[in-house]
Amino acid sequence: MRDSADFCYFTKKNMFEQIDAAISRYVTFSKEELDTMHSLLEYRKVPRKTIMLREGEKCNFEAFVVSGCIRKYFIDANGFEVILQFAIEDAWVSDTSFSIYEDKPSQLYIETLEDCEFLVFTPETKEMLFAKAPKFERAFRILMMRSLAVTQARLFNTIAKTATEKYLEFVAQYPTIPQRVAQHYIASYLGISAEFLSKVRTRLAKK
Repeated sequence: MRDSADFCYFTKKNMFEQIDAAISRYVTFSKEELDTMHSLLEYRKVPRKTIMLREGEKCNFEAFVVSGCIRKYFIDANGFEVILQFAIEDAWVSDTSFSIYEDKPSQLYIETLEDCEFLVFTPETKEMLFAKAPKFERAFRILMMRSLAVTQARLFNTIAKTATEKYLEFVAQYPTIPQRVAQHYIASYLGISAEFLSKVRTRLAKK
């Protein structure tokens, strides 16, 4: 049996391998560059139903999801929650486009839907990473461009596709999420009511 120190090392090693594989999909890094990243990452374990960011606060983290499920949302003028993103394993979650890069209070909420584990950069440690290993700046620029492409595709789907088409595409992209989150969260993400989503799922189940 492993003692606690060995187990912690084994867990951290696996987490680093996970983020290394994710970030290296876009840029190739040396072991020394990856070790530099590891030295700047902070591990956080966050219980489910924790609000990590609230509207009006400044976001001070970019979090790589090791395990768990998170939602990012805002509250519209009618008081309804509108979900913009589900983040699960190997995804990143933050409010980079507005709160971090614009240095303004966020308009978003970020909440854990499950017990979560993260590897986290602060704005300061991320800048340190870019200074010590400049290739990471290109990798994160690619991540930002991919995030923008996903946002644009979702906007197109919202306007141009039926509820059934949107739901089928959502399930194809996120096959595990319908078993992990409440149906009304998925409805919010798709921009339809929970009742209408239930009808869509019933019709699909009968086919």
